[in-house]
Amino acid sequence: MSVKQPMASQEKRYVLAIDQGTTSCRAIVFDCDGMPVSIAQKEHTQFFPQAGWVEHDAAEIWRTIRAVVASALSQAEVNSGHLAAVGVTNQRETVVAWDKTTGEPLCPAIVWQDTRSQEICDELAAESDLGVDRFRERTGLPLATYFSGPKMLWMMRNYDAVRQAAQDGRLLIGTTDSWVTWNLTGGVENGVHITDVTNASRTMLMNIHTCQWDNDICEQMGITPDCLPKIVPSSGVIGHGRSQGLLAGVPIAGVIGDQQAATFGQGCFEVGQAKNTYGTGCFMLMNTGTEPVSSAHGLLTTVAYQIEGEDPVYALEGSVAVAGSLVQWLRDNLKIISSSSEVQDLARTVDDNGGAYCVPAFSGLFAPYWRPDARGAIVGLTRFVNAGHIARAVEEATAHQSCDVLTAMEADSGVRLSELHVDGGMTHDALLMQIQADLAGIDVVRPQVTETTALGAAYAAGIAVGLWKGPEDVVAHWKEDERFSPQCTDAWRENERAQWAKAVNKTLNWVD
Repeated sequence: MSVKQPMASQEKRYVLAIDQGTTSCRAIVFDCDGMPVSIAQKEHTQFFPQAGWVEHDAAEIWRTIRAVVASALSQAEVNSGHLAAVGVTNQRETVVAWDKTTGEPLCPAIVWQDTRSQEICDELAAESDLGVDRFRERTGLPLATYFSGPKMLWMMRNYDAVRQAAQDGRLLIGTTDSWVTWNLTGGVENGVHITDVTNASRTMLMNIHTCQWDNDICEQMGITPDCLPKIVPSSGVIGHGRSQGLLAGVPIAGVIGDQQAATFGQGCFEVGQAKNTYGTGCFMLMNTGTEPVSSAHGLLTTVAYQIEGEDPVYALEGSVAVAGSLVQWLRDNLKIISSSSEVQDLARTVDDNGGAYCVPAFSGLFAPYWRPDARGAIVGLTRFVNAGHIARAVEEATAHQSCDVLTAMEADSGVRLSELHVDGGMTHDALLMQIQADLAGIDVVRPQVTETTALGAAYAAGIAVGLWKGPEDVVAHWKEDERFSPQCTDAWRENERAQWAKAVNKTLNWVD
């Protein structure tokens, strides 16, 4: 992705996007054409205190954000006076609890991949004849460790500091967008405690029809609504940068969960348009319009975005827990490669997977299976299989999981996709993109700007302050970079999909 040089004229206006991701924080300065001028990125620590637990340090995340914002502004040679707005996008479902009087986190942040709340989910499901669908009609979500509400309840039950702060009225709790925007707008001085409709729709506490907290569900989850953030549109001014800081006075005007931000940045504004983001996990969203569509095939009903003054737009979503993180596992745990970029070259040393299939159910399987009892497996091994075949199986695992979601999405919507817009770091892997086109049987289209998560947050913020007119400007700026078309036979595709289904079946019922 090329980075444009900033114009010398101070009349030029820019938007800063802050992307608080699962493994890193990024800050990107975009110009009026939606092109990146500067990019700064810094990883933050991943904590794995025991099997199934994944944690972040919220204080470290805030320090990291300040560092990348300073770096991006410096690289672009712009300051707060050049910025029309700031947009924030974030890893969804990851929960932060903090003390509003001190501004300090009260416990580690529990990450979306974390499975420690499984007993809580089981307990809540057992109390209803609907089981895991107990809250689905109101929230669009099944009971699963993925979502924020059970994580919040786990914090309340297991951290004395969180429970005491709630009793004292000092507790603020929310997803990482709430933590970031509260700090951006002043923190303990006058920080604004908000979350947007897309992030709220992932908590299992918001009524998806009203886009407000559901008091009945909050009570059943043991969450006091007073500590939750106010729900706001994705595009709209929610506050301004703290008076002492690099973003002083700049409107904070866009807040949107990362996958919805990518959908926005890809210009998927028409019903039936879909995108897939390839990152730590894979996340496919299809625009379903202004009415929520229930899924009969294991997908989630979620809010795609809301522009202030307009009705919310909904989407069907399929979430894959492990994609890019499988390549990291190959690098860090098995040490078959020394850098993630090497997986493509290693996979190209063979013509196929040698009969091996890798199902990365490290935390169970997400959409469309929703099987917390599944665990990862590599099957079909023979003495013939080598490191190249394993690398190829790892590449194919991401594409197969995305095909599972795509099949469910087409069944729910009745729409047969003619092409799939893709984005995220893994889309630079041309082999993976070709495998995806072959297995899905449709064109896979990569845009010129693959940082569409940050771009979507920038557009949401810029639209709120009038820098762009609306979605029509997003569509006008979108440009295709490369198109991958299927190059395989139908017989090959059918055989590979059947073998994958057999491999998935081997991972089920592993955890009692």
